This record gives sequence, C-alpha cells and structure tokens, in this order.
Amino acid sequence: MANEPTTTIIGNLTADPDMSVTNSGVSWARFTVASTPRRFDKQSGQYVDGEALFMRCVAWRDLAEHITESLSKGTRVVVTGRLRQNTWETDDGQKRSSIDLDVDEIGPSLRFATAKVAKLARRNGNQPPAPDEPWATAPAGTGGGASGEFGDEPPF
Repeated sequence: MANEPTTTIIGNLTADPDMSVTNSGVSWARFTVASTPRRFDKQSGQYVDGEALFMRCVAWRDLAEHITESLSKGTRVVVTGRLRQNTWETDDGQKRSSIDLDVDEIGPSLRFATAKVAKLARRNGNQPPAPDEPWATAPAGTGGGASGEFGDEPPF
C-alpha cells in the first residue's frame, strides 16, 4: 500500500452506512457520498449546481463500526482514502467494473455543523497497562508516565 495516491472527497451521505461482517468475523461498512460541485454564475448572480459525483466507499474493522455508530444519511463528511477498481463478470457474461474508495479516514465536516468527539479506549493488543502495574507510570521527574507529565530536567 505504499506510494498509493490518496483521494479526498467532501459530500453528503446518501443513506445510513450499512455494516456487515465477513465469514472470518471482520466488520466492514459500505456507504455512498454524493459530492455536487457549485459555481457562481455571474450572469444570473446565483450559484449553479454541477453534476453530482456518487462515490461508493468501503471501510473496515473498527473504523466501519465507528462510522455506523456516528454517521447517518445526510451528514456532510470529509473522506480520505485510496481509489480501487473492481471488475467482475455478470451471470450473462458481461464485464462490469466500478471504482470504490477504500476509506482511511473520515469525519463530519464542520463547515455547516458542530460535533462532539468522544475518544474511545484502546482495544486488542494496543491496550494501555493497568494503573496498578509497576511500569504503568514513570518515576516522578523523569518525564512521560501515564498522565503525560514531563519532568523539569531536560532529557540530555
């Protein structure tokens, strides 16, 4: 996945995100973002909508779960990811293809709205040590530690 160009799209969700789980237990979500360009028409003195782009998006694992819990139809979002082309053959032998966006990051657009962010606790192998474990905090004045405090002494 190195050196893959990323694409950012800003638009509105056309429906609530749809989450599923693979046979191996990995969650994934699919949703579509509609992005309609606007330009100012000097002759009429009004904004004119251009042709809408409907981008199908796919997110995996925790991100998929967070999307389905946080976003809904009509939400204006900023999505960043990598374009992926899918090709397949229909039952009657016709070749088809589509371009989807594999989502790396997504969030609500704050241009016309506000949002409250709730940071989730880490899961799986990335869990922080329990507070009663001796290595959970650094000795006073050494910097670091679970509380994020820094000592007064420079590190050199």
